[in-house]
Amino acid sequence: MKNILVPIGSSENSINTLQYAIDFANEVGAAIFVLRAYNVQSKAGTIIDVNAILERESNLYMRSMINSVDRKGKDIQLISAKGNVVDSIASIDKEIGVDLIMMGPKSNSIKEEVFLGATSGSVVKQSDIPVLIVPESYVFKPFNSVLTAFKSGVVNRKDVLNPLQFVKNKFNPVINLLLVKTPGYVDSDLAIDAALDALKSSLKITENATTFQGVLEHFQSSNPDMLCVFRRKRGFFKKLWEKNTILKKEFHCSVPLLVLSGKA
Repeated sequence: MKNILVPIGSSENSINTLQYAIDFANEVGAAIFVLRAYNVQSKAGTIIDVNAILERESNLYMRSMINSVDRKGKDIQLISAKGNVVDSIASIDKEIGVDLIMMGPKSNSIKEEVFLGATSGSVVKQSDIPVLIVPESYVFKPFNSVLTAFKSGVVNRKDVLNPLQFVKNKFNPVINLLLVKTPGYVDSDLAIDAALDALKSSLKITENATTFQGVLEHFQSSNPDMLCVFRRKRGFFKKLWEKNTILKKEFHCSVPLLVLSGKA
């Protein structure tokens, strides 16, 4: 894992998310890139260069964030981008290659009932880059136990598992697989991909209405310090990801949530 991208918004938790990313990157030897995207809505006849002002303000904001954390001697690179976050991430990925995105659950939302804000939700939903959602006020610690939940053991792209393989190699956690048989499953869903199977410490098969309900039922007994799920069209967030914002009453995760890239 070489490059970690940290998009930051205006939430109070942004400093904590950045510190977590730095601590994680320091542990694994990765580079940190901090992104702040801004939109320009220019009006006809304006003389002021709004774009330049917003870019300058964006850079000042990121520098203030950097000055508020323990950099642990790391050279943190700042990226100020005009446009929405998802498009900016895609452009940065083409240029430098992003291995992992780290975000807080609420980039900009201040509503207590929100788990994933619109910005974080759109990144998780639309980007093919794996995303690690860091809970508010969460402090980095090595992973000892990972719960990986899915409704189909089929993995069509082997590189989808790269982040989980990396965590396995670096931290050597217990990786518990949870295969949730939901209504309408087919026998092929029960066949575990060889690469995924090789990562497991244990496998549990359960029957629930949704993968999400399966996680709720077995989360406490597994007691993981990371939850890993796949972003699939019919996967964990099938219903939740019909919109970008996710409320806490719909889903909430108290540990880092690793969302493996789509097209799995």
